[in-house]
Amino acid sequence: MQGRGSGTIYERIAAEYIGSQFRQFGLEPGGDTDSAGNKGYVQQVPLQPGVTWNAIGILRGSDPQAANEVIMLSAHLDHLGVNEALNDDKIFNGADDDASGCVAVLELARVLAAGKPRRTIYFICFGSEELGGLGSQYFVDHSPVRLPQIVADITFEMLGRPDAKVPAGTLWLTGFERSTLGPELARQGASLVADPHPEQSFFQRSDNYPLALRGVIAHTISSFGLHGDYHRPSDEVSKIDFPFMTRSLNSLVKPILWLANSNFRPTWLPGQAPTR
Repeated sequence: MQGRGSGTIYERIAAEYIGSQFRQFGLEPGGDTDSAGNKGYVQQVPLQPGVTWNAIGILRGSDPQAANEVIMLSAHLDHLGVNEALNDDKIFNGADDDASGCVAVLELARVLAAGKPRRTIYFICFGSEELGGLGSQYFVDHSPVRLPQIVADITFEMLGRPDAKVPAGTLWLTGFERSTLGPELARQGASLVADPHPEQSFFQRSDNYPLALRGVIAHTISSFGLHGDYHRPSDEVSKIDFPFMTRSLNSLVKPILWLANSNFRPTWLPGQAPTR
């Protein structure tokens, strides 16, 4: 998709593809309604100038008492597109950043849609994260549910390769020390530890942050080990460690399903809620 540049037609095609997968999994469409009254899986987001696109699928909760509580699983579908000024490889494929996160959202959607969790789950791939989280900011500003109904958002960002700074087969959570979410998911069996790169401020650098600023317990799961292919054309699919990705994502299935079926609501720890 020519690097899925933010706001390009290729980003839209990627959003439509992800939406088609959500449809195959049997999710409810969460995008725009067309002139005939049919709701789709893609949400068009106005930019200044141009547009970007979010892909949204909904697994409606099975328990009437809990279905109005929402868990969000999200990633971003855009990357840096094409740089014609380069002499050799001009396409920024973004295999790790963030096709890996989109795969996580899609696979969790496929697996979780086979069941009937109590709480509602929104699966979202946002557009134009690379331009400053524009797709996620729009979603927050026009949320289809009241923000207090969102129990937690888990964003998936760059988890296609292991990070040598944490134990083998382990993912890490940005802002682990800020809320009760990460420690509880780890207690439920997730291969999840604290972010080993606090100096990078990753908590503030992904689509979780617009939600966190509005009070939602929102963190990012990653395994980015500061590899040299970040934001370069060399971020290729050939460098993705699929066995690692499979094992680490498998460790999240039961904890996330537990979160979707429990009454647990994570909270910010004292003084740890982010502010502008």
